[in-house]
Amino acid sequence: MNNPSPKIRNIAIIAHVDHGKTTLVDGLLKQSHTFRDNQVEMNQSLIMDSMDQEKERGITITAKITSISYNQHRINIIDTPGHADFSGEVERIMNMADGVLLVVDAQEGPMPQTKFVLAQALAENLKVIVVINKIDKTGADVKRTENQIADLFLELAVHEDQLHYPIYYGCLKDFKAWDKLPSSFTDEGNLEGLMEGIIDYIPEPKINNDPNFVMQVSALDFDQFKGKYVIGKILSGKVTPKMNVAINSENKVDYSKVEGVYLNHGLDRIEVNEAQAGDIASLIGFNAKIGQTITDSSNPKYLPARAVEKPTMSIYLGPNTSPFKAKEGKFVTSRQIENRLLAELETNVGLQVENTGIGFKVSGRGELHLGVLIEAMRREGFEFEVGRPEVITRIIDNVLMEPFEEVIIEVPDEYVGKVQTETAKRRALLKEQFVDDNRSITKLIYEMSTRAIIGLANNLLTATRGTVIINSIVIGYKPHQDNIKQIRNGVIVAYESGETTAYSLANAEQRGTLFVGPATKVYAGQIVGLLNKSGDLEINVCKAKHLTNMRSSSSDGTIQLTPPIIMSLEQCLDFLEEDELLEVTPASLRLRKRELDHLRRKRS
Repeated sequence: MNNPSPKIRNIAIIAHVDHGKTTLVDGLLKQSHTFRDNQVEMNQSLIMDSMDQEKERGITITAKITSISYNQHRINIIDTPGHADFSGEVERIMNMADGVLLVVDAQEGPMPQTKFVLAQALAENLKVIVVINKIDKTGADVKRTENQIADLFLELAVHEDQLHYPIYYGCLKDFKAWDKLPSSFTDEGNLEGLMEGIIDYIPEPKINNDPNFVMQVSALDFDQFKGKYVIGKILSGKVTPKMNVAINSENKVDYSKVEGVYLNHGLDRIEVNEAQAGDIASLIGFNAKIGQTITDSSNPKYLPARAVEKPTMSIYLGPNTSPFKAKEGKFVTSRQIENRLLAELETNVGLQVENTGIGFKVSGRGELHLGVLIEAMRREGFEFEVGRPEVITRIIDNVLMEPFEEVIIEVPDEYVGKVQTETAKRRALLKEQFVDDNRSITKLIYEMSTRAIIGLANNLLTATRGTVIINSIVIGYKPHQDNIKQIRNGVIVAYESGETTAYSLANAEQRGTLFVGPATKVYAGQIVGLLNKSGDLEINVCKAKHLTNMRSSSSDGTIQLTPPIIMSLEQCLDFLEEDELLEVTPASLRLRKRELDHLRRKRS
């Protein structure tokens, strides 16, 4: 027998990246009067994206929980990431929700991540409210988007009831949504109708009559004053401060005491005297891990942890071994790096770490997933080196298999040929191609191995002058393809250590594109440029011009160098070949050969 908790609604907001999830959360927070009119948050956007990298990249990286009060109901809202690399964040929090708001861009329609998150929600039998956003965009096609969403439900629905869902039409940047398509986007509107819809359509949490407290840990958070917050939805009973609890793993039970109980309200946690079944609560005073079950100490029990999709890509990460080691970083030892990676495992459920003896094999969902971790460690003062991203293969029925992805590329019509040339090199299979005459945009849908996708985005952004939009999602494992030929040219390698000079760089520039400017300290074996042909070339970029008492009118002028190419972290990772490493410090990113000694490198 289940009893409802009628005044609580727990919803997750799910969508593809940049379709408007976090903007919707902004509007719900502001229009529910969660903030006072004079609070600074009323003039901010993307309020829930609190991490520096989230603000800089314009994406949500970690799932976040907030809460609003509306019409005497508490609506707990879970803002989820939209990028496929952070799908683990979506998987681990779905059991806290009783319904979802599926946000879809009226111009782009359902995208790869839309399909993934909807499949997760329907598999959990969660009620779905569809919000078609950006209906005021020039290329918006609401009818087409409605049909595509209907097709998606037909494909993914577990039972017939899931084929019936309410639709709202939104201009979420203006905090407006209507239950019917408005005749004009300037019509009066707000989000109150959507909040009413949440209360009416999303069911109250189902809870057991069992009086014993049970909560499964779905998330963790940290505070420098309070310590670790253990977060989850209470499935039965209630929890109070000073209560004795059992922390249940599959084969182990520990005992501890709850020191504090908190509920969310807006961006704050409010300390309460008790939290009841149906609440999403945060507890402090003890140590627990995601997936463990917290119960009354008198009746310990374990609920099976949610299965999370396994990683598809790995990278070597180890202590810096370059001649510049320990000069720019604060944390440089293997032990310090290991402790940081183990701490990451507590909250990053999609990550795996294996100690290889000389370093660590770090496995994740994709380049962005790994890149965010590397950048976070760099900003915290860590110094280390990383290798080329490698896909994780599997042996299935004695056949070597590798992950494949569906890749959707949107590009202006004039660059379609460049896209097709680049994807052909990577043995991509074109599944569908659409032309949007209104926007002069072509959408190409490919199927290609994850291994072939490495470096694709950077190459296409260059070839299309930054106009291409690329999205992908893993669709499964298929037989391993024959080796894909090296697409990148060779590199220019520093022959000696020292400080670069304009004179020597001018000579090197004639042979390719440079990554360093004059007066830069380099070491032998460091990659200082991209060669304009295959094969590597070693050049002494620290050589000064030989001085004589003879003057030359043709060479005495100032040397003019093209500004060096400065690559981002993701571009550096894409650039690497098997015999190369990336040195990562808080101040620098340096590409280098794995073997620095040129004689040993030639012999190998």
